[in-house]
Amino acid sequence: MIFHELSLAGAYRIEPQWITDQRGGFARRFCAEAFHARGLESDFVQRSISSNKRAGTLRGMHFQAAPNLETKLVRCTRGAMFDVMVDLRRDSASFGQWYGETLTPDDGIILYIPKGFAHGFQVLVDDTDVDYEITPAYVPGAERGFRFDDPTLTIDWPLADIIISERDRALPPSFLEVSLG
Repeated sequence: MIFHELSLAGAYRIEPQWITDQRGGFARRFCAEAFHARGLESDFVQRSISSNKRAGTLRGMHFQAAPNLETKLVRCTRGAMFDVMVDLRRDSASFGQWYGETLTPDDGIILYIPKGFAHGFQVLVDDTDVDYEITPAYVPGAERGFRFDDPTLTIDWPLADIIISERDRALPPSFLEVSLG
């Protein structure tokens, strides 16, 4: 695995190192030792799947409040998605900045989203599946979020035709109105 540190402090883009032959390929998508060597969280206790029927579906921007701050590994297992993370840690040099990247199963890229970040994604093609590894486990009542179209962030979502839940539509309009704690 090749770890690429992102512009947001503590966030990584993880690229699998493929070994290929006439049969196909093999690559690691997780190694606790490699994560520990970089001081990254590696005790993932929950794995979740998001199935998305239609292009334009947008989920986010979500996080869990302290003491249940989440670390996530996110990858696309079918279709294509534009994945976004926002640094909500007020003491971070990258506070209020966002990073987005298109993920597909073909590239195998995994995004490491550390504690203190909000996360969301937009589906780029019909029938897209997203795989998450999360720590700690989801805690009902700890979920928080803000609107995907926060005017202070101006996230550049690829598709203008957006499908969003009523719950996400009702989130606070700006990340500046939410707190990690």
